[in-house]
Amino acid sequence: MKLLVFAHTPPPHHGQSYMVQLMLEGFGGDRRKTSRRTGAGAGASGFGPLGIDCYHVNARLSQKLEDIGDLRIGKFFLLLGYCAQAIWCRFRHGVTTFYYIPAPGKRSALYRDWFVMLICRRFFKRVILHWHAAGLAKWLETMVLMRSRALTYHFMKQVDLSIVLSRYNRADAEKLFSRQIRVVSNGIPDPCPDFARQVLPLRQARFAARKKLWAGQALTAAEALASEGDAHVVRVLYLAHCTREKGLFDTVAGLNLANEQLRKRRSLLSLRLLVTGNFVTEPEKAEFDRLLARPGAAETIQYLGFVFGEQKARLLREADIFCFPTYYENENQPVNLIEAMAFGLPILTTRWRSIPELFPANYPGLVDICSPEQIAQALLALLPCETGEGFHDIFLRNFTLQRHLTGLAEAFKQVEQAGPARVPSEAAQALPG
Repeated sequence: MKLLVFAHTPPPHHGQSYMVQLMLEGFGGDRRKTSRRTGAGAGASGFGPLGIDCYHVNARLSQKLEDIGDLRIGKFFLLLGYCAQAIWCRFRHGVTTFYYIPAPGKRSALYRDWFVMLICRRFFKRVILHWHAAGLAKWLETMVLMRSRALTYHFMKQVDLSIVLSRYNRADAEKLFSRQIRVVSNGIPDPCPDFARQVLPLRQARFAARKKLWAGQALTAAEALASEGDAHVVRVLYLAHCTREKGLFDTVAGLNLANEQLRKRRSLLSLRLLVTGNFVTEPEKAEFDRLLARPGAAETIQYLGFVFGEQKARLLREADIFCFPTYYENENQPVNLIEAMAFGLPILTTRWRSIPELFPANYPGLVDICSPEQIAQALLALLPCETGEGFHDIFLRNFTLQRHLTGLAEAFKQVEQAGPARVPSEAAQALPG
């Protein structure tokens, strides 16, 4: 099967672009590059290890996170060029299936979708939408005029297949009357293959020491050594874009409240927050800097900036709790939560959109959005009762890269075998009155 992938890879780096990169690499890379190197013609195929040949149009409109969503004339010309590349691939390589990631509930992104579908959809026999963001259906009903809804239906309705990440996410695909809908969760390469040998023993030793300290008991020398000597300091990790909606400031407020309660109890434990990630706006960076400048803040909060590779893996290995109380408008199935699961970390996050579907029933680490008081109570509740090690098994069962790629490949092939149920030029007809 030949697939025209109209989506961007990092930079900028975020969950969606990362997942596109993993998909391309997992299916064998960009067939266009291979064709240029080998001189293969339009009929060449058989490249993808799962039977999928990807022809990638890297439709990147922004280089930095700050640029995402900006309306600029230069982006219009870039998008026009990307559409021309897609049409060229259609005829040069015989690619008949168009893969696209639709917009979240944002006007500039929705206008981009209209334009791409107006130009490209008529040239392809099948269209696949992969819904990485959530919330478009509700946004269309509550935040836009009837004309915008009508145009969205006109250009994007009744695609051949919609891939959604969760049950919650189905509403977006159903809103546009997708002919088929398949649930395929995100999946990543196992970032912690040595979990049982190297990570779990330390995690268990620190939990045992923390539980003893919570009860007001002193540690033996052997217990202190096994837990790296600082079990009284609970390492809380925030790893995401540093924005208000992603929960950064609620995390800081909740951690401060929890530390205050620990001091009142004269507990032997204290919480220390490690913040990683880039700031998207200058006002939020300035507000965070003011928080760090307060007396005593340096003892409980440390900002490490953007981390990746071994530094990121080390932080996840050494953390005691992962905190991500997001209420980002288009949050769906955050990759950072899947990474934390792979490292067997206790997780504190919100009952927001698709997120509760990731966790067992009645998991104590779920809180309401915008609730620092609940964050404080959840942090304290997790200290003596949640090791997090079961999350590694959940990751292996549900969120590995191989499981993700296999699910995508099966869905793609199924829709190709079913054949198109519409005239390819349908989306190019006159606009509704």
